[in-house]
Amino acid sequence: MFTFCSLLGAQSESSASQSLLELDGGVKVLIDVGWDETFDVGKLKELEKQVPTLSIILLTHATVAHLAAFAHCCKHFPLFSRIPVYATLPVISLGRTLLQDLYASTPLSATIIPPSALSEASYSYSQTISANQDANILLQPPTSEEIASYFALIHPLKYSQPHQPLPSPSSPPLNGLTVTAYNAGHTLGGTIWHIQHGLESIVYAVDWNQGRENVLAGAAWLGGAGAGGAEVIEQLRKPTALICSSRGGERNALTGGRAKRDELLLEMIKSSVSQGGIVLIPTDSSARVLELAYLLEHAWRTEAKDEDSPLRSSRLYLASKNIGATMRYTRSMLEWMDDAIVREFEANAGLQQKETGPQNSGNSKGGSSAGPFDFKHLRLLERRGQIDRILGQTDSLGRSVGKVILASDTSLEWGFSRDVLKSIADDSRNLIILTERLGKPEGDAKTGLARTLWSWWEEKQNGVVSETTKSGVTIERVNSGGRQVQLQDAKRVALEGNELNVYQQWLATQRQLQTTLQSGGATSLETSADVVDDASSDSSSDSDDSETEQQGKSLNISATMGQANRKKIGLSDEDLGINVLIRRKDVFDFDVRGKKGREKMFPLSIRRKRNDDFGELIRPEDFLRAEERDEMDGQDMRQPNKHDTRDTLGKKRKWDEPQHDRQMMSGDSKRQQISRNQRDSIDIPEMPPGPEDEPSEDEGVDAVDDAVAESAPSRVVFSTASLTLNVRIGFVDFAGLHDKRSLQMLIPLIQPRKLILVGGMKDETLALAIDCRKLLVAHLGSSESAIDVYTPEIGVVVNASVDTNAWAVRLTSALVKQLTWQKVKDLRIATLTARLESAVVDPDPDPEESNKKQKLLKVDGEGDSTPSRELARTSTAQSEVPTLDILPSNMASATRSVAQPLQVGDLRLADLRKIMLASSHTAEFKGEGTLLIDSSVIVRKTGTGRIEVESIGLATSMGPGIGHGSTFYAVKSMIYQGLAVVK
Repeated sequence: MFTFCSLLGAQSESSASQSLLELDGGVKVLIDVGWDETFDVGKLKELEKQVPTLSIILLTHATVAHLAAFAHCCKHFPLFSRIPVYATLPVISLGRTLLQDLYASTPLSATIIPPSALSEASYSYSQTISANQDANILLQPPTSEEIASYFALIHPLKYSQPHQPLPSPSSPPLNGLTVTAYNAGHTLGGTIWHIQHGLESIVYAVDWNQGRENVLAGAAWLGGAGAGGAEVIEQLRKPTALICSSRGGERNALTGGRAKRDELLLEMIKSSVSQGGIVLIPTDSSARVLELAYLLEHAWRTEAKDEDSPLRSSRLYLASKNIGATMRYTRSMLEWMDDAIVREFEANAGLQQKETGPQNSGNSKGGSSAGPFDFKHLRLLERRGQIDRILGQTDSLGRSVGKVILASDTSLEWGFSRDVLKSIADDSRNLIILTERLGKPEGDAKTGLARTLWSWWEEKQNGVVSETTKSGVTIERVNSGGRQVQLQDAKRVALEGNELNVYQQWLATQRQLQTTLQSGGATSLETSADVVDDASSDSSSDSDDSETEQQGKSLNISATMGQANRKKIGLSDEDLGINVLIRRKDVFDFDVRGKKGREKMFPLSIRRKRNDDFGELIRPEDFLRAEERDEMDGQDMRQPNKHDTRDTLGKKRKWDEPQHDRQMMSGDSKRQQISRNQRDSIDIPEMPPGPEDEPSEDEGVDAVDDAVAESAPSRVVFSTASLTLNVRIGFVDFAGLHDKRSLQMLIPLIQPRKLILVGGMKDETLALAIDCRKLLVAHLGSSESAIDVYTPEIGVVVNASVDTNAWAVRLTSALVKQLTWQKVKDLRIATLTARLESAVVDPDPDPEESNKKQKLLKVDGEGDSTPSRELARTSTAQSEVPTLDILPSNMASATRSVAQPLQVGDLRLADLRKIMLASSHTAEFKGEGTLLIDSSVIVRKTGTGRIEVESIGLATSMGPGIGHGSTFYAVKSMIYQGLAVVK
């Protein structure tokens, strides 16, 4: 059994992707935890309902559309973090930096708590909440450390390696479920999933790209980059169900391919920067940005040698709040990229070794050349102050300097791209280049800024500026014509008064729910509770309780703390009292005025010594010498943060801490300490500091305010402003997705039994379904009604189980003894010739069992004899199983001449070519599916897998060792060696 349900992304304008697959035995597989730029928590309600029954989770791409809701689900959905998650290493690393950038860029990513949930949690304040439905109280967002811990739980996989995953604690047995990841292109580490479960063979391919790009190799349908195959690889061929995305199904590929696309982008940039304009290219911060950054960096390296090039005097920037860590991860994952990137890295390493010598070959500063992602012209920006400074840069004569800014995000709803657009919107020399096609919103849905600009580009209402460059490329830019757009900005504001009390009540309810559903569940909300109690402690009033009441309360708190150690129960600061000084981190003050009893004394925590029959237990690592201590990543394992200077602001230096570690803290590192995320700094030794790296006092103050606002319970306040746009709009397709030609070519080659189309707009999904049905009918030669093509909507369950006809037969003992088993790869195969007969199997082979059943039938027959006869009749009917028996001697001689040997296996012409070349024969491909050997023997492979061998001359009469006959028999021998012959 196999059913499919799209939770998000089917026949929808939203790019978010969530798919639920249910297999036989109740096994549920969730693929992707995507979101969109609205961050609407209501879109995750169906996913939250499915969490207790999920078995495993698979992630395909490190983009917002495929994993943006992962950290939200881990923090706020009980039991979600217990489900095993599988993805490739690039998806894990780049997904981590993407979500850290996302939560640091917009307060909306924390999501707004629905007013109905607040009313249910706090009935005493229900009237206030119902009167003010626009409270917009935010959930506490996950910190950068929490996001890193969530992604550390994901199991990394490699391409083309089958893996049997482990189920979640609440899942039924997986019964041999096997998942295999294949390269999907589109993004670094992007995955096509092959899921094998019993007779079900499912291929999940959403957002893939068959074309080869500068950084990424093509999808692995035909064997990957450089394979040159004409057929889909065996593992992905003829699945019982193919789940494919329909996005781009009506898009035609650009004539000229990748080279034409790159040239069009560069010419559009040159035309704008030559006039002193600023070019803004909105992009994501983890996936497609790698392709754009690599292309522009290498274009600047080439154009820097040309004195007449406008790129020589222009500046190139990449702006994102966590882009330094993203690029560091990228440099460590070159093996996941195209072979050309690997060759470039190896060539650069060899050149550096020649320049610096073998002793300094590992020093990247020595050589003048740079690796694929060692940027010499592209500067990375992580702070808003840096962007403000570069936008105001001029040359020595006061003229504007051409600039190209890559900024996140593509949607223009969050990130630095929105801020840059506000600054450059009033100048017609400036240009914004859209890199993806965006669908129109359906119904009354809100239109985002990027979708508005895309609709303007399609309409071309205010005219088009066409220009033909020196290379003959025609570029088109659409005028915005002073049209206005309404921008809605979100700002985080700390909670006060009644809203803070309501949020505290809701948080307590959620903490109790998590404690009930999972052991240690309240730990994820302890940080939020601490913040709430700190904020609410100022408004609490002093009480004149008696000494006895204070002692009783202290005893209750002590008992609760003992339970908290065992059961992970979250306690507020008010409950902890004076114990907050030892139970909370970075808490050094406690007001004892008006306190009585134990609340006025500093708590003393006595560590209990652990003893066994031989005395006190000791830790061997406490007695190691300094040179014997195990270190991990250059830090002592016992003190992992010993030399970490990011958390030492305002603290005293310890005796064993070297002084130079404290002196390493500069202006940049101080600002990073203030930041909530504590992101990694940028380390590019080849690039000298620029004006954008100068410190700014205002920037430090803003960082402190943002950190305070993000750490405290808060709500979001919306403000609307009107923006007049005079900037020009351009478009170059850098989405890296499949087009109409790729879909129509590959889907018939894959030959799926059932096809499910998701991940696209309604019109293009239905149009692609009609085309695929016709193509499959023409390719397979069956009727159109026999081809199952499904186009489900969101929430609709599709039954795509495999159609099988299976029979159960019984083999006699004599026949089993005559079977000869042969091993073919991982299978054991035997051929047999037998006689089929219908026989009744003795249902009671054991005499004791038969006596028991007879007694039971007699007892039942004393009351009523009719049911006993029906029961006996039913058991006899169920035991009738067809039986295979050995042939009689008179029939065996007649069938012996009819039986023919059976060849098992799949011969690839590419493998046959290698074998023949190794045997001193010439072999070359002549057309599709045709191999010519020694210019005399032709080997063809048909679409059905049939192998045809043709030879010139009389091969049979000349014998195996003369003339062309030697080649024919050699080819025939090699073919038989590649197949298993079962007799």
